[in-house]
Amino acid sequence: MKLRHLILLLVFFVLAFLLLMPTRVEPVAWTPPPAPSMTDGPYADNQRLRGLRQVGPSGIEGPEALLLEDDKLITGLHDGRVIRTSLDGHQRKVLTDTGGRPLGLARHPNGLLVIADAVKGLLSLDAQGRLVALTTEANGLPFGFTDDVAIDKSGHYAYFSDASSRWGYGHDGEAIIEHGGDGRLLRYDFQTGKTSVLLDRLEFANGVTLGPDDAYVLVNETGAYRISRYWLTGPNAGTHDLFIDNLPGLPDNLAFNGRDRFWVALYAPRNPLLDRTAGHPFVRKVIVRALTVLPKPLEKRAFVLGLDLDGKVIANLQDASAGNYSPITTAREYGDWLYFGSLKASHMTRMPLGAALK
Repeated sequence: MKLRHLILLLVFFVLAFLLLMPTRVEPVAWTPPPAPSMTDGPYADNQRLRGLRQVGPSGIEGPEALLLEDDKLITGLHDGRVIRTSLDGHQRKVLTDTGGRPLGLARHPNGLLVIADAVKGLLSLDAQGRLVALTTEANGLPFGFTDDVAIDKSGHYAYFSDASSRWGYGHDGEAIIEHGGDGRLLRYDFQTGKTSVLLDRLEFANGVTLGPDDAYVLVNETGAYRISRYWLTGPNAGTHDLFIDNLPGLPDNLAFNGRDRFWVALYAPRNPLLDRTAGHPFVRKVIVRALTVLPKPLEKRAFVLGLDLDGKVIANLQDASAGNYSPITTAREYGDWLYFGSLKASHMTRMPLGAALK
């Protein structure tokens, strides 16, 4: 009888926890499109990312952003440092410590290193090591989660994302489950120091890159499985559309090779449970409470897509085998190699570009 009472008491406390525990998350109902197949078609399962080669040093936590300059890699780490390292990892130098979490890097034509820092906003680092905050808010609303940055060829503007004005770094799961549409695509003017909002109501605005001739800027909407495009020149200037929709996973960072293709890193494949409960805010709130004590229901799979200038898939790179390098959150093409960074891993990797495009 005592055992029965204990079990009933335990069930009561579990139910009370799942139903009543306070949470800031206020899920918004939405209807995701049916997930595309991963058994056949352009997203068919494969192991083309198996056996990636380590590049740079070991023991660095969360090398998310990647820049390759003069045969040296620059990346931002979990502890706030931005480092430059030789490809073999034998030489390493700390360029700065932002005191936050550097997630995006871009080089200005004048030599400034521009940093999208999730905690500190949009920063710049000069050759003397001076770190300056360029902007921390737009239209009176502070950035909650500055994510990625790209700079146009003229050096006039920096295009960057605020993933969520409501949720800060480390709360990406809450932001995506809430689906509150509080992400923004922003533009910083180096000449005037002003920041403007190009797009708002984005579903976790993530990776940012400029297209050919700086005619448009792309931004990943992680929480909506899509890439949006904002036109900067031509007859469509000032309007936006979808570059690609209904991706098979959560798009993270985005990069353009400067000629004919984009690389999209997918944090993980879509989760069927989260898709099925998208229209049920109460159930999603219960899931949020459960995830405070349970691991996130995300598959550990390395996943990168190559897209042409029309948004069509031209490369599908995956690896779900044990010990894979994941989550891949950045993929960048330099010379004959495709380089990968990860928000969670402790080193960077690469593969021959020819193998990626095979």
